Amino acid sequence: MASSPGQKPSLKTGGSGQSRFQVDIVTEGASVVSGEHTAPMGTDGTTANAGEETKPRSRSVNFMDPGGIGSAMDLGISSDVAQNSDTVRSESSHHSGMTLGSDTHSSTYYMRTFGHNTIDAIPNIDFYRQTEAPLGDKLIRPTLSELHDELDKEPFEESLANGEEPTAAEEAAAKKAKEAAKSGTIKFGWVKGVLIRCMLNIWGVMLFIRMSWIVGQAGIGLTCAIILMATVVTTITGLSTSAIATNGFVRGGGAYYLISRSLGPEFGGSIGLIFAFANAVAVAMYVVGFAETVVEMLNDVDALMTDELNDIRIVGTLTVILLLGISVAGMEWEAKAQIVLLVILLGAIADYFIGAFIPVEEKEPKGFFGYKAAILMENFGPDFRDGETFFSMFAIFFPAATGILAGANISGDLTDPQSAIPKGTLLAILITGITYIGVAFSAGSCIVRDATGDQNDTLASDVNCTDAACTLGFDFSICKEGGCQYGLMNDFQVMGLVSGFGPLITAGIFSATLSSALASLVSAPKVFQALCKDNIYPGLGMFAKGYGKNNEPLRGYVLTFCIGLAFILIAELNVIAPIISNFFLASYALINFSVFHASLANSPGWRPSFKYFNKWVSLAGAILCCVVMFVINWWAALVTLLIVLALYIYVSYKKPDVNWGSSTQALIYNQALTHCLHLTGVEDHVKNFRPQCLVMTGYPNSRPALLHLVHAFTKNVGLMVCGHVRTVSRRPNFKEVSQDHARCQRWLYKKNIKAFYTPVFAENLRHGTQYLLQATGLGRLKPNTLVMGFKNNWSDGEMRDVEIYINTIHDAFDLQNGVVLLRLPEGLDVSHVQDQDELLSSNEKPPGTLKDVVVAVNMKDVDSDSGLSKTTSSQSSPLIIKDSKSSPIPLSLADQRLLESSQQFKKKQGKGTVDVWWLFDDGGLALLIPYLLTNKKKWNDCRIRVFIGGKINRMDHDRRAMATLLSKFRIDFSDINVLGDINTKPKKHNRLSFGELIEPYRLKEDDMEQEVAERLKAQQPWRITDNELELYKAKTNRQIRLNELLKEHSSTAKLIVMSMPLARKGTVSSALYMCWLETLSKDLPPLLLVRGNHQSVLTFYS
Repeated sequence: MASSPGQKPSLKTGGSGQSRFQVDIVTEGASVVSGEHTAPMGTDGTTANAGEETKPRSRSVNFMDPGGIGSAMDLGISSDVAQNSDTVRSESSHHSGMTLGSDTHSSTYYMRTFGHNTIDAIPNIDFYRQTEAPLGDKLIRPTLSELHDELDKEPFEESLANGEEPTAAEEAAAKKAKEAAKSGTIKFGWVKGVLIRCMLNIWGVMLFIRMSWIVGQAGIGLTCAIILMATVVTTITGLSTSAIATNGFVRGGGAYYLISRSLGPEFGGSIGLIFAFANAVAVAMYVVGFAETVVEMLNDVDALMTDELNDIRIVGTLTVILLLGISVAGMEWEAKAQIVLLVILLGAIADYFIGAFIPVEEKEPKGFFGYKAAILMENFGPDFRDGETFFSMFAIFFPAATGILAGANISGDLTDPQSAIPKGTLLAILITGITYIGVAFSAGSCIVRDATGDQNDTLASDVNCTDAACTLGFDFSICKEGGCQYGLMNDFQVMGLVSGFGPLITAGIFSATLSSALASLVSAPKVFQALCKDNIYPGLGMFAKGYGKNNEPLRGYVLTFCIGLAFILIAELNVIAPIISNFFLASYALINFSVFHASLANSPGWRPSFKYFNKWVSLAGAILCCVVMFVINWWAALVTLLIVLALYIYVSYKKPDVNWGSSTQALIYNQALTHCLHLTGVEDHVKNFRPQCLVMTGYPNSRPALLHLVHAFTKNVGLMVCGHVRTVSRRPNFKEVSQDHARCQRWLYKKNIKAFYTPVFAENLRHGTQYLLQATGLGRLKPNTLVMGFKNNWSDGEMRDVEIYINTIHDAFDLQNGVVLLRLPEGLDVSHVQDQDELLSSNEKPPGTLKDVVVAVNMKDVDSDSGLSKTTSSQSSPLIIKDSKSSPIPLSLADQRLLESSQQFKKKQGKGTVDVWWLFDDGGLALLIPYLLTNKKKWNDCRIRVFIGGKINRMDHDRRAMATLLSKFRIDFSDINVLGDINTKPKKHNRLSFGELIEPYRLKEDDMEQEVAERLKAQQPWRITDNELELYKAKTNRQIRLNELLKEHSSTAKLIVMSMPLARKGTVSSALYMCWLETLSKDLPPLLLVRGNHQSVLTFYS
């Protein structure tokens, strides 16, 4: 029988249900291709059982081989193999079922189809894709449950390999990616996508209108040094970019994607925003550079429309609208435009070099003489003028070396980013670096620094001069007085003079500016779209939407256009330009630091296929980038760093819900592991004692009062582990456990509670607590104190649970742990109350006004104070289900009081006292906990009052001795009370009440035969014998009396911390010990019973 749609096939044996991973031999060649289901035929011609689903479950692995293998008969497979569609048989069992004449065929079959005839899957790249992978379908390997569980049990419905279902957004993205792949998305190779873009972006206006001037100022030698320094920075950054880009699949987002996936959302989010903004403003810079050249040409022919400033605005606006049109038309048009611009640019560069070899006499008065050794020697050294320095020259040149991320910024549009980004970026740096050095040598070898442009300034016979122009027959000495308009130092357009065809240089300037503007106009929206998709800044989500087959960020284009237009209309970019350069440099610095950080973290996931990098070189590159930032403009560098810091703090505060496996996480793990190991090698010291508490909370939201109180004195001081003992009657579903664990830990994180949630499966509370006390923790970071809730309604349940509860306390003492019990009059467990603070699911709660309905699942989860719930051993596990129709059920008065009580330690405590009844010296834990509490902000209005036992005739002496001890411990207190009447006989009615309390639990052995009494005691060890009652009569009276004194002295205290009475194991029965604790703590304010492990936790030595 075929399984119903949507139903998961089981792995049960028999002929009715076929595993979804079972190979249907007949349909391998036919039905897989056709998409139809064909029942396999047996050797006798009958139809085999067809239990295969018509369509496998969503995203499941298809193990069928489409290679067209043929029928079972063709392969020589016997009918039992063809028919048995459920049992997955071993290779040997299959062979045993085959006919002798088919051995060769069967051996060939198994060799050809290994991995296709078993449930277990062979390695496949599609198993490792992310849900929204654009390059192929995400396939799901068979889960461990499906391979490991017994066949007669239904395997659990597993999901993705990481245990999380894909969100609707991820499903939509995957579907969109698949559709885009079918429709033919435009992708670029490394030449068109990276090399050309980087070269066009690096070859800016600086090449044509500033390079010659820098050579004039710094000389050929220092200019080459400047170019090499800039190239070193960009090369190191290029190597780092290559390393990150080859460490896994790269999506769109360029620098933002590389930094955020390496260093995390804090650095990535801050850099991503300023990098996108820098690219948007760079559009304006390049367009204004273009507009200024156009306006100069218009001015030369007296064709200005208005004035120069407004003409720049008009030309700039028209230009940016044209560029926007090219960009919006699609990446393919933009790439074609880039190629045209590259051809023009290459033509202009070639035009210059060709012109340099063709000396023309008419150009000599303007300083161009062709390649001359005298000019080379003269121009080799520096001649700084007008206050310029080496560093000012470097600052002017360095922006010309930027642009190396132009290819990486469109990483989402590359066919193979891992290969394209390293090859294209590094080759572009090499080619442009050689070009810049070539131009520097060329200009310095054939053009003099100063020239008048006058044909008559030839060398007179009586003039004595030694410069290069003199040797060539010209006297330009008048230029020393200033006023000359030609030569390297005076004419920014001197490359146009040298070139063979001047207008081509002008076209090159246009090409350089427009190509850089176009690259920036495309880069900014792509980076911004990637940033918005990650929802780092919630208000910017609208810009994440893409349009068309290439997912073009049209809204981002419009935003970039608006920003660019705004700065074009200002038309004064001298102030903003250095900030833009610093924004780019900040990105470069962080890319270099990312590689250093990832290498330092030594994560197994850091294995880039590009090997030509070194972490120390990357660190040096990051430092160099920071140095260059300050060299270019110190105040702009400070502004940049402040902006990055502000954005970093904002993103850190918002804590975006993303997990990218950043190197920050890897380094934290490394440091934590290293520090744990170092800590383990150091002996404990009393000065460094910290309460490390195992708090038996169950689900963290089940006992808020216990959670908040312990968190108050462990936060930033000690370890806190929320223990949860789960006893289930059915087989544990470990997938559910894993999801519960993630949900509970997430809840603690969202509530800013610094604790770990640790569940354990056990037969009962005692065994579970034993496991937790022995196994929880790492090295020195392990619990030393067990904290539990008091079992309020112990008398209503089974005494077996009381026996387990008391033995749990004994076990903690046996393991040398302290024990703390918290009792509130109303109780602690709120898991049965509807309006409790529910656990967060794995995703955020959806907005709206939906009501929360608590559904109790009888999982028999037992926690420390499970008696607080309405049942004794079967605690309800709260699951929150959203129901928009049902109205909230009104709470009973008791539940309302319970809810109010459960939140009392969460709020600020008003003025009051914390009463410490330090009756027995347990090492000082009973004193340390109140001290830590009152140091916290919520409790700092409370004062500590200390109560001790003493003799009536020496109360003053005892008070002074305790005051001296507390002052040596440096613990502030408001009062010390010495109780001299602890051993006074308690009131009669209280003694009678205690007698009524223990009556149901007495053995009364005197009223029965000895043999019967011994047998009953063996069956019910918790029963109280008459001998035991008589033996501990004094101790019983002390508990009753202490309760009277507590009511008398501490009835108004905010919290009472009291030494917990001990019961000798094996001598005092569980019932009697429970009655002592009940009698001591009843009808009081919140009470904390504390007993340390009798090792000192306080010292007055330095």
